[in-house]
Amino acid sequence: MTEKLDLDHLRGWIGKTTEASDIVTGQLVKGLRATLFQEIGEPKTGDAAPWTTHWCLAQPVFPMSQLGPDGHPTRGGFLPPVPLPRRMWAGGELEFLDALRVGDDAKRTSRIADVTMKTGSTGALCFVAVEHIITTSRGVAIRERQDIVYRDLSGAAPAASAKAPSPPPVAKHRESHMADPVLLFRYSALTFNGHRIHYDRDYVTKVEGYPGLVFHGPLQAALIVEFAAKLHGGAAPKKLGYRGVQPLFEGSEFSVNANDTGAGLELWTANSDGQPTMKGSATW
Repeated sequence: MTEKLDLDHLRGWIGKTTEASDIVTGQLVKGLRATLFQEIGEPKTGDAAPWTTHWCLAQPVFPMSQLGPDGHPTRGGFLPPVPLPRRMWAGGELEFLDALRVGDDAKRTSRIADVTMKTGSTGALCFVAVEHIITTSRGVAIRERQDIVYRDLSGAAPAASAKAPSPPPVAKHRESHMADPVLLFRYSALTFNGHRIHYDRDYVTKVEGYPGLVFHGPLQAALIVEFAAKLHGGAAPKKLGYRGVQPLFEGSEFSVNANDTGAGLELWTANSDGQPTMKGSATW
């Protein structure tokens, strides 16, 4: 049984901050380029890294004894101790001011911005908004807000809707890839992410009730950012907001899509049926 959720207690974490730093290495850039379906090359000092390289930097490291059953660290450090067992990356917003480059010493300053509760079809939902500022010797490179959602297991993962799905949107720009388990493993390794839903099929199907390994939300967002930049001559959006719509699972083709809006791009990832799994909006 899930411990009672005390919102007032959890909101006591608002304003809590932490800092971490790391170096952008050529080896990291090679691994991330390969995972994002880019030309790998031989990155040298000063070369630009993929736009979301900061998600691979200075990840928290805990001993095995301090990990929870889902592979995440036990609650109550920087992040509030939300007593709901299922944790997902719900969405966020990115503001790009400068590219990270090989050799950069990047510092991340993080702050808990808000803790809120909602009630959804699966019960109580607790949202934690985290703000990050990524800086290098040149100044601020990235401003970001991450929205993390926690919810109860409630016996099973959300079931598919009985209603017929809406016709999938038609994309002017599109590229397709396979949601391969090795792809998911590689991204987990690059981001030092121990969350078992991305690599442990027994856990994700028997404990959390999903039909297969779950594609990372940040990996979908990273592919959206890189696709947006590719369509704008390599320039990342000044601002990109995104949100998860439904889980994307291993074992089938998925696509990254974009349509021009006049003011920017409408972007989304989609499963093999063409149904959006993450949506984003970018402006330059």
